[in-house]
Amino acid sequence: MSHQHGPDDVSAAECADYLEQIVYFIDNELDAADCAAVREHIDACNPCLEKYDLQRTVKSVVARSCSEKAPEDLRAKVLVQLREVQVRITEA
Repeated sequence: MSHQHGPDDVSAAECADYLEQIVYFIDNELDAADCAAVREHIDACNPCLEKYDLQRTVKSVVARSCSEKAPEDLRAKVLVQLREVQVRITEA
């Protein structure tokens, strides 16, 4: 699905600028004026809204995945490996 820009629409370059800001928008790292501008743009531009929704979904899935704790036996194996590497480094 392509995004056609008519004479009254924003240009593809402007969409690219907004898309660069989406990550900062999602993380609440924009000032109020930039936040309002991004919100206004994604409310009016379906392709950018879809990309925003995708970014937000991916970020949510990654955050949820990162909060899970590895099984205890795996954690123990990793710690043993780390200690072995540390010993090799200090003996070298």
